[in-house]
Amino acid sequence: MPHPCRPRLTELRLSAFARHRRAAFPLGPLTFLAGPSGSGKTTALRAYEALARLGGGAWIGEAFPEPSAYVPERARPDAQRRRGFRIGCTADGPEGPVRLDVAVQVEPELRIVGERLSGGGVVLLETALRDPSRPCVQAAWHTAGQAPVTRAPLPDDRLGTALLPLRVAGRTDGQRRVLAAAEQMVVALRSVFAVDPRPERMRAAVPVGSGRLLGGCDNLAEVLWRTRAECGQRHALLVAAARAGCAGDVADVIAEVLGDGTVRGVLDRGDGVRTELGRLGYGELRYLALSLVLLTGPGVLEVDPVGEVPAAMQTLTVLADGLDRGLDPAQSRELAGLAGRMCERGHIRLLGSVSDASRVAGAGGVTVVHLEP
Repeated sequence: MPHPCRPRLTELRLSAFARHRRAAFPLGPLTFLAGPSGSGKTTALRAYEALARLGGGAWIGEAFPEPSAYVPERARPDAQRRRGFRIGCTADGPEGPVRLDVAVQVEPELRIVGERLSGGGVVLLETALRDPSRPCVQAAWHTAGQAPVTRAPLPDDRLGTALLPLRVAGRTDGQRRVLAAAEQMVVALRSVFAVDPRPERMRAAVPVGSGRLLGGCDNLAEVLWRTRAECGQRHALLVAAARAGCAGDVADVIAEVLGDGTVRGVLDRGDGVRTELGRLGYGELRYLALSLVLLTGPGVLEVDPVGEVPAAMQTLTVLADGLDRGLDPAQSRELAGLAGRMCERGHIRLLGSVSDASRVAGAGGVTVVHLEP
C-alpha cells in the first residue's frame, strides 16, 4: 500500500493554460487522461513536467522552452501589454493538502509574476510583481512571530517555493510550518520521469554508458544488460510482461555484448532462436520499453531524485504521453494491469494519456479523467 507520509500530487490545475480554463484534474496513484486528439492531454502533461522542473530549481525558460504556446489563444493583453498563463497543483503528505498556484507572464518578457503557497487555510507564501523594471517580485511568507509575515525580494525567474529553504530561518513555529509545506511541495513535484519510447531509435546496438534509461528509451538494450544482472525478481516480471505482450514464445529478455563493445537486446525464444529487438514491431518495442520503466526506479531511470530526503519517503512519477500509441488492445490492457500492480505498492505513480479509455479502465485503482476537444 502507498506510504501515507510520502508527498504526492493529488490535483493539477490549469486555470488559464493553452486551451484549458478553470480545469482541475484529480491525480491518483494511476491516472489516465483520456480523450480525442486536440483535447489537451499532452498540454496537461507538459504543465505537470514544467511544474516539476520549477520545483527542482530550474529557471522559468527551462521549464517552458516555448512559453507562447501556452498562452490562451483568446487571452487579451492588459494595459501594460502583458499576457501569460496560470497553473497550479495540490500536494498531500504529512502537512495535509498544500496548494501551489503560479502566474506566469510571457509577454512582453517571460517571468513569474505571482505565486501563492497555502495550507490549512493559511497563506504561507505569496509573491507579486511590484516594479516591472526590476527582475524580482516582492515576497511575503508566514512568520507567526512578533511580525506576522516576513517580506523580501525573490528572483522572478525561479519558483519561490523552491527557494524558501535558503531564505527562511525556521526559528518560529510559523516559519517551520512554511518550510515543512514548501518541502512537501518540492518533494512531491520532483523525481519525475517523462517517457515517450521511440522505436526507431531502439533497434540498433548501443554503446555501454551510464546504464540509466533515457526518456526516449534509445538505450534500452544497455539498460536491459544492467537490470538483468542487478535484480532477478524484477527481470522475471519483465520476461513475464514480454511473454504477454510480444508475439511468439519468450523464454528470456537478454542483452548481448558485441565484438565492437556495443550492446543489443534480444528475445530468447527458448528453442535456440534469438530475435533481435530491431526485428520487433513498433508496438512491441513501445510495450517492452514502458514495461521496463514501470519495473525499475530512480536508480535506473534518468531522473534527479531529492538527494536530501530518504528514498523511502519519495515517490517516482512517470509521465507517459500516448501510453497506448501503437499498442493493440491486449498490449494496452496488459500494460495498464502492470501499472496498476506497481502503483499499488506506492513507490511509483503514473500519469499517462490514452486515446481509448476502454483499454485501460479495468486496471486496479485507476483514475480516468475524460477530456473534451
